[in-house]
Amino acid sequence: MNLQPKYMLNIIGSGKKMQNNQSWVDEAVKKIHKKMDWVSDKNKDKIPYTTTASGTFDDKSDHSKTWEFTDGLDWWTNGFWGGLMWLLYQKTNEEKYAQYAQINEDKLRECIDNYYGIHHDIGFMYLLTAVANYRIMGNKEGRRTGLHTANLLAGRFNPAGNFIRAWNDLENEDKDRRGWAIIDCMMNLTHLYWAADESNDPRYCHIAMLHADTTLQHFIRPDGSVNHIVEFDVETGEFVRTHPGQGYQVGSSWSRGQSWALYGMALSYLHTRKEAYLEAAKRVAHYCIACIREDGIVPVDFRQPEQPQIEDSCAAAILASGLLELSNHVTEHEKSLYTTAAIKILKALYDKRTDWSDNCDAIVQNCSVSYHQTSGRHVTMVYADYFFVEAIYKLDGHDYKMW
Repeated sequence: MNLQPKYMLNIIGSGKKMQNNQSWVDEAVKKIHKKMDWVSDKNKDKIPYTTTASGTFDDKSDHSKTWEFTDGLDWWTNGFWGGLMWLLYQKTNEEKYAQYAQINEDKLRECIDNYYGIHHDIGFMYLLTAVANYRIMGNKEGRRTGLHTANLLAGRFNPAGNFIRAWNDLENEDKDRRGWAIIDCMMNLTHLYWAADESNDPRYCHIAMLHADTTLQHFIRPDGSVNHIVEFDVETGEFVRTHPGQGYQVGSSWSRGQSWALYGMALSYLHTRKEAYLEAAKRVAHYCIACIREDGIVPVDFRQPEQPQIEDSCAAAILASGLLELSNHVTEHEKSLYTTAAIKILKALYDKRTDWSDNCDAIVQNCSVSYHQTSGRHVTMVYADYFFVEAIYKLDGHDYKMW
């Protein structure tokens, strides 16, 4: 088993700014730090997801509110605020960001105790909080939480079909989701790769690779487009059908799913050096690059109708960061292709889809939950801010390995 060495706690990657973009990247970094200085203070006791009509972040950890899914604390994005704080801490060395990340992590421990709300995105929740705390600060409690949650994630693996079950069944829905796996899980696999390395136990890596292999077979199409949801028979593991999920329809191309696939496959290659994962990441990348609009704006679905023009800046930020990760593992010619595409996307976000004012807590604007959810069109999402900052830091020569 070809596992990578343990993570460095500081910077690894290219280590150089891309000189042709130094001016606007420097400007973006300064604006990020200026805005996040007060936004972090204002929201230090919250776990944000989106902004309200007043421009203020909501709080998914607020038990006094009724949320659409469980009590809000189990919401799959709840680790990104802590992850953003750890990015800022590594970049600025300001202690308050580590303190705010710790608040996020402490709140998420309740999800482990409650158990019933746990899902496959436990990787998103705890890799960017507890595991980051251990890797950056040496916090032993973060290590324990990380290994515990890795076991919970591994426990969702179905060996009949070699897939990790995505979601739980909801009491108010007449759906059997025991056999459902989704493309997003490619990013959660990094939690298992970390656990394999940290515990010197390859079982976690075996599970991650088996799921990644299933993704190669059933999610990523020959042209590089991607299915969002694939259903398997829970007893035999046989393929049953695909579901449209958050894209336009079955057979379409949900852009955020494309981004999860590209970034996730690049990370699986980083941790295993299996060439099939790298080739899959490149295939998805080429498809995405061919689909990106001339102005750099990314639609919700690359195969959606021309009207209405619904976009997803969150998908754009993830895609850009994934392309920059992929660029670390390819030839110089390919590196130029991927970094140029990433810069095009990020420059479009910077110029047209960011808010640096004090009227809105979020930075990235015009994110969309899905194609058909009209109430979730062109809103803010905390993980869009996370991936935008992560990608800008990469362009600035600081590739903090959170994954």
